[in-house]
Order: sequence, then structure tokens, then C-alpha cells
Amino acid sequence: MSHHSSTAYDLVVAGGGPGGSTTAALVAMQGHRVLLLEKEHFPRYQIGESLLPSTVHGICRLLGVADEMARAGFTVKRGGTFRWGANPAPWTFAFALSPRLVDPTAFAYQVERMRFDTILLNHARRVGVEVREGCAVSEVLQDDGTVNGAAYTDEDGLTHTVRARFVIDASGHRSRLHQAVGARRYSEFFRNIALFGYFEGGKRLPPPNSGNILSAAFESGWFWYIPLSEQLTSVGAVVKHELAAKVQGDPERALLKLVAECPLVSEYLADARRVTTGPYGRIRVRKDYSYCSSAFWRPGMALVGDAACFVDPVFSTGVHLATYGGLLAARSVNTVLAGELDERRVFEEFQARYRREFGLFYEFLVSFYDVHVAESSYFWKARKVTEFPASDDEAFATLVGGVASGERSLRQAGALTARLAAAAGGLADAVDQVATNTGPEDMTPVFALPTVGQAMHESTAMQRQALNDADGQSEPALIEGGLVASQDGMHWAEPEQQVHDAATVVPRA
Repeated sequence: MSHHSSTAYDLVVAGGGPGGSTTAALVAMQGHRVLLLEKEHFPRYQIGESLLPSTVHGICRLLGVADEMARAGFTVKRGGTFRWGANPAPWTFAFALSPRLVDPTAFAYQVERMRFDTILLNHARRVGVEVREGCAVSEVLQDDGTVNGAAYTDEDGLTHTVRARFVIDASGHRSRLHQAVGARRYSEFFRNIALFGYFEGGKRLPPPNSGNILSAAFESGWFWYIPLSEQLTSVGAVVKHELAAKVQGDPERALLKLVAECPLVSEYLADARRVTTGPYGRIRVRKDYSYCSSAFWRPGMALVGDAACFVDPVFSTGVHLATYGGLLAARSVNTVLAGELDERRVFEEFQARYRREFGLFYEFLVSFYDVHVAESSYFWKARKVTEFPASDDEAFATLVGGVASGERSLRQAGALTARLAAAAGGLADAVDQVATNTGPEDMTPVFALPTVGQAMHESTAMQRQALNDADGQSEPALIEGGLVASQDGMHWAEPEQQVHDAATVVPRA
């Protein structure tokens, strides 16, 4: 095989999924030279189809693809519905209850990843990223302990080397590039196995929750039921590791036997048929997929997305963690390339924030897996792990909406002042609309409680305060002694410097 040497770049990204595309685009948008290497050709199949509001209204708007996402016709997801806990009846939460998700941003999408990932990758191209598909990164290059490039093989079998100031590994859970940064530590608690496929003609929840993800616990584990379109549904069973025998043998037979164990999912699939052709025609298996790297960065290199960490998918955090990690990594790269702060300072901030976000979901999920307790205790646990200064149900909606960190770029990337008019009435309407479904077939929301009215008043006040502070004001450091984001979300700054910069911002007319 021939070896070719390429011109140096500011950044090389391995992997074109949401984490890689986000990182690459946000760095290229600052005028830096970025190369993205993707081993497959898009569109390609990928699991992880349920998004959180933090990705849709934070990352996608910061990237500039929010309007394209809205035009794509993805299924709107207003919250989640669970058959979980001591209550035998399904219950629903709405993103609208979180004071950090004012009404126009109180939803997400269910997406076909082939389409969603292609939107992000094509956008990266448009903003200047050089994208090479069919190119698999095999190793990183380094001198004196600092990563400064990568070697990759193209689809013709030729090996190339490329030099760069930084390398980001966003190549997913199967690649071994992450070993150059840290060892992967698998969770003993979440040693689960997922078996999943696709069905057409499945039942839907009643409006306005018809686009919600439905998660149903049963004796062997739990099911996800994700409405990707009016006809197509992603269905997966997550079972305990000690029940691995249930997923062995013929995968279709195994999946259908598990469906039969779960009355609610069985009911929803009663008139459905499994897709057997095309990219959705296979029944797939994944196991031992909850893990975290011992380190997220080293000089010259950082991990993003599944290369860094992944936690059990019951709250659909995969794309959220990947795109949030991409934002943090891009912010760090931009800051160093601009000569504003040193590499260790910014990447320690990257690692601390990324670990904190992963840890919030991990700790909460350990509690959530206790299926024998009432849902009210889940809300209490959400408030405890987030230290959220509001009601328990607001804390729950804030955590599972992906905005518990308080990171402004995940919730205020747009012109928030335009949303104030709809905030108070919109939140009340959303909660009232959900609360009117009182029949057993209407998935009675758990938020139809006497405390909701007061919670709405409190959250509306918090929204108004947040909107008043949105423009020209700095956010506090999330980590003690840490950094803050610049006003545009693209760089890091010392807290004192950010306060100074904010004072010079010209108010918008």
C-alpha cells in the first residue's frame, strides 16, 4: 500500500456522526481549517433516534440547522410516556414543565438517523469542513506525548497521514482510537443487552402525545417504542445481562417472545408488521454499552460522543451527550487556536463539564431502574442530583430535557426575547392540554397534581428572569474555579474577562 502525506490542518475529526459533525462545524465556523474523516458513506443506518430539546433548540440553532430540521418533517416529541414504577397505569411528563424550556422550545424530534446525521454532515461541508467519506482512521500520530495527526485508509486501500494541531475522536463505540486517551470503564450496574427492530402500522399514543417515546418496564427489563413517522416505529427490548439466554437463537423469535411478555407493547404492535427489507430490515443486538472513559483528553486529542461515554438509553441521552461534548470540544479548540487560553486550562473545563453531564444521568438512572417505587420518588431523585431550586416535577423535566447543566448554549442559542410573549400562556396551555386526558386510554399525566398550578407560576417567573438576563449577561462558572462560555458560545473565557466583555456589548434595538 502506498503512503501519502497530507497538508496540515487545525483540526482533524474522526467520525461524521452528530458529535463529529458538531465539533467540526463549530470550529470551521470560526475560520479554521478542518478535515473530517468518516469510514462509511452517508446516509448510513444508526440507532439513537430520540432527541432532547437541548440538541434541537441549543446545538442545532447554534450550528444554524434548526430551520432545516423544522422543514424535515420529523415527528414532534413533547415529552415521554412511561409504564414504569409502582403505578400500573402509564404516566407522562412534558418538557414544557421545565422553566429552562419556555414553550417554543418545549419539544424535540424523533428522527431517522440516516436523515438527521446527513443534515449535520452536509451542513459541516457548507461551513467549510473538508469531508472525506470512505476513510477510516487507524491510529493517531504523536511526538513527545502530544497527538499531532492521524493515519487513515481510504476506500482504495491507500494509507495516508495527516498532521493537525488537534485530533478529535468521534468515531463511536467500536473504534479503538479512544485507547490513545484512556481506558474504557464499563458499568457493572447497567450490564444490559438491547435487541431491536422496526415495525410498520403500530398504534400511537393519543394527541398531543402521539410523538412521545413510550418506555414500558416488564419483568425481564424494559421496551422503547419510538414513533419515527406515521407508519414506522423503532422497537427495542433492553434486558438484564443475566437473562442473555432470552436474546439468543433466532433474533426475530426472541424479540417477539419479549413483546409477548409486555402487555402494553404487545397491544401497540397487535396490528403491526415487522419491516424485513432495507436498512430497517435487520433485528440488531447491542450489549454492555454503558461505559465511561478514564480520561476524555490528552495533549492534542479529545474524545467526543460514544468514543467518550454512553449510558443506558432510557432517557435518550446518546445524541445529547455527543452534541454537547462536540460543543465543549469545539469551544476548547477555538480558544486555543485563537491564543486566548492554554490547552490544559480549556480541556480540563471540557472534561469536567462533560463528566458532570454524564454523571447526572448515570446517577439518576440508577435510581430510575428501581421499578418498584412510585414515580414521585423519581422526581425527588431528579431534584437531588441536579440540585434544582424548584419543584420535583420541574427538576425531572429539566434533567430529561438535557438542560440541567444550566449551559446557556443548550437552551438560549436563538433570540430568546421573541419567545417571552408565548412563555406564560404557552406553558399553561401545554400543561392544561396534557392534563385534560383523563381516561385510562389517554395516558393520564402524572403532572395533573394540585402542585402544578403553583409550579407553573414559579417557572413562568423564572423564565421571565432568564429572558431578561439572556442578552449581554454572563453565566456563572459551572465548575468551581472554572471557565465560562463567551457570549456567542464559541470560546471559553475567564469569569472576570467575560464580565468585562459583557459590559461592552451594545444592547440590541
